Amino acid sequence: MSGLTSTRTYTALAAVQAADAVACAIPLAVITKSFDDVGLPQKYRPIVPVVKAASAIGLLSAGRFPALARLTTFMLTIYFILAVGSHLRAKDYSPGLVAASSFLALFSTLTVKGPDSARAGA
Repeated sequence: MSGLTSTRTYTALAAVQAADAVACAIPLAVITKSFDDVGLPQKYRPIVPVVKAASAIGLLSAGRFPALARLTTFMLTIYFILAVGSHLRAKDYSPGLVAASSFLALFSTLTVKGPDSARAGA
């Protein structure tokens, strides 16, 4: 068992994703600025809170449905690859790039390792 792959970690990350979904749905000024900085078109912005809310649900499934949680971390890895790429393409070397890169590293690691509950049944 690892702290990184515990269901508590997945639950904490789900809370982060849920809070981010709310922040994107409002949207907070800092979120709007970040989307503007990377050039995210207005027509795609309403999709972001839905994706983040769905990812929160997927992360919460770690204890009961570890395969769904792993699929969720894989999809979040893709999401953050796109986010990092958007920051780099826009030459936006802001803290948003650091955050996106950190989440990319985290979710790709979680995808490889999977939640503890996946290994318990193996």
